[in-house]
Amino acid sequence: MSAIATNEFTGFEDRDFEVFEIEGLEARMEALIARVRPKFHLLGERMAPLLSEACGEEMFTHVAKHARRTVNPPNDSWVALARNKKGYKAHPHFQIGLWSTHVFVQFAVIYECPSKDLFAERALAELKSVRGAIPAHYVWSKDHMVPTGLVHGELKNAELKELFVRLKTVKAAELTCGIHIQRGDPLLADGEAFMKLAEETFRTLLPLYRMAAV
Repeated sequence: MSAIATNEFTGFEDRDFEVFEIEGLEARMEALIARVRPKFHLLGERMAPLLSEACGEEMFTHVAKHARRTVNPPNDSWVALARNKKGYKAHPHFQIGLWSTHVFVQFAVIYECPSKDLFAERALAELKSVRGAIPAHYVWSKDHMVPTGLVHGELKNAELKELFVRLKTVKAAELTCGIHIQRGDPLLADGEAFMKLAEETFRTLLPLYRMAAV
């Protein structure tokens, strides 16, 4: 991937994170749509061409709409990038998103993806390569609905293996891997620096994406 201009994306600020502290579905969604969603669209527009080139296939932007929610407001939101124009959940994909505590930049295979078994088998067969390719500070998660995860460098080989075994054997299993940037980190306020880091992160995660591709 090559360097990119960031004239429009100015980074994340504290009020973006505060969206997820607003009470009530309607009020939170109103703030989410006004404050955060435009930034997700900008990020998607910037990252899609770069990922398309890197992945060797056209990647499309999907900003989370949370349309099915009727009572509980979302605790996080994101933009996903996937090879399918109509949706991303059934495909390996990349995400940039926010919780109230941090920004995440990650690769994801969630339970709707029919090829997750194949990805798990390939990862298990190349576990040593996976171990070496992922930086120690990257975070794995087996549930995208919780903000915390498992730090790669702290995982024993057996624990890393178990993540992929679970992905293969449990129907509702899913797996994400990437970085967390904590709220208040000065880097988040620097649009150019954040975009460079996101670009580098996706490049690092490309081996997982290729392993998951069918």
